Amino acid sequence: MSEETFDQSPSTSSPPPTSPESPKLHNRPDLVSDIVLWRRKRVNVMILSAAAAAWVAMDVYHYHFITLLSWLAIAALACLFFWGSMHRFLKKEAADLSEFEISEAAAAEKAELLRRAAEEGIRLMFHVSVEREWFVFGGVVLSLSLISLAASRFDFLTLCVIGIVGAMSLPLVYVKNEKRIREFAEKSKMKLQRLKVMIEEKMQKIKNKIAGKRKEIKGKKTE
Repeated sequence: MSEETFDQSPSTSSPPPTSPESPKLHNRPDLVSDIVLWRRKRVNVMILSAAAAAWVAMDVYHYHFITLLSWLAIAALACLFFWGSMHRFLKKEAADLSEFEISEAAAAEKAELLRRAAEEGIRLMFHVSVEREWFVFGGVVLSLSLISLAASRFDFLTLCVIGIVGAMSLPLVYVKNEKRIREFAEKSKMKLQRLKVMIEEKMQKIKNKIAGKRKEIKGKKTE
């Protein structure tokens, strides 16, 4: 009897095997880098086709943005309506829309990325305008002036298309010619440093001359 009760007593079982952890967000392939480096050619072709179609519709045929957006929304709604109707007709059940939900974790992650990007932009602005040297400030002002000059020559839509094409082509060119670009950047950096030293030496000489003249004027006044 005692043996039966002993056999029926709960034994200390090992903990159930835990399911493998889901991959972290930073381990998944970066979609932006894949698009920029042309690793997903279908997505690249779709983006370039959409940008070209939008530019042709709005700049060549002079369609307004709201009109084009309304037509796209009508087309999307018609496709969803047709898909939902066919799904109900064939499977006799409502379509599962759980895949289209945005989780709270994903929304919090995107909000955190947006906050960090805003903080980095503000920090960079103050860093360039307050803490860095004058030639860095001059370079930033010159770059913004060139952007302003380009914006005065082209409209916003054309600039967006040029920016999309440039963002999808320049990184690929950099990756393929990284060694040459780095060598050229190092040589340019050395030349800029030499130019900086020369300018600083000339400015120091001018300051010394001004200080010497001030001392002479003070000496004459005291005499």
